[in-house]
Amino acid sequence: MTEPDLNLLIALDVLLAERSVAGAARRLGLSASAMSRTLSRLRSTTGDPLLVRAGRQMVLTPYAEAIRERAQNASFEARALLRPSSAELNLARLERTFLIRSNDGFVVAFGAALIAAAAQAAPSVCLRFTPKPEKTSSALREGRVDLEIGVVGDMGPEIRLQTLFRDRFIGVVRKGHPLARKKGLTAQEYVSFGHIVVARRNGTHGPVDNALAEAGLKRRIAAVVPGFSAALAIAQNSDLVALIPASFLISDPVGLHAFELPVKTREITISQMWHPRSEVDPAHRWLRQLVLGICREKVPQ
Repeated sequence: MTEPDLNLLIALDVLLAERSVAGAARRLGLSASAMSRTLSRLRSTTGDPLLVRAGRQMVLTPYAEAIRERAQNASFEARALLRPSSAELNLARLERTFLIRSNDGFVVAFGAALIAAAAQAAPSVCLRFTPKPEKTSSALREGRVDLEIGVVGDMGPEIRLQTLFRDRFIGVVRKGHPLARKKGLTAQEYVSFGHIVVARRNGTHGPVDNALAEAGLKRRIAAVVPGFSAALAIAQNSDLVALIPASFLISDPVGLHAFELPVKTREITISQMWHPRSEVDPAHRWLRQLVLGICREKVPQ
């Protein structure tokens, strides 16, 4: 009986996740022609086309959709079997890149301390931070990231999570701004200037706007930017007001004045999230403990 080529399992998982020969080739470090040949072998092995063209895109066949999650789990289980056991974990010799999905606020506030702590314990470990275009568990489920940090969205019941710290939003203006001289800032004074909104999607309305609406007030949105660093840079060089998580300004910001909002909003719970397949991975467990320790050190609960 001919044994199947188990090398095809990794390629199958990536192809079904990417739904693209070119995308799978990039992830596996192969040429497009080599990936096409691999797809042909997979079609021959499974007896199914797996990927078929629909207009300008490739889509999964019903069979491919049915086995996608099984292929993903089998792929990660195979990788886990070939990793060192917990007794053999040697941080001084660990060579690994961890992909951490977070917004720029977390990287600015905690990145330097986290990188330094990781380098001290495991010099050959690389922490790669990637942006969060959406709040879904797909990146964790498909193994495209090792850890996600932020506010919990609709992640699904299987995703593991741990609270890191609780945060809140504050207002930020440049030093010398008229609002910087105010004590006991009123909501009316707060909305008297233009505002910068951080939004990675179309919506710009949030909890602060809801609280202002209850008082019959509304902010004038003068600019929308994709990240908190951009919002602070604009606030520092204009009379616009930025809305920033307090953790973003753990260190005293040069040229900026932070103030408590004149309306009440709920606290934000920042968590780290991971897929169950990484639960007992000793290197991953070390990473989670490192992130938790740095966050608790900088934002005592």
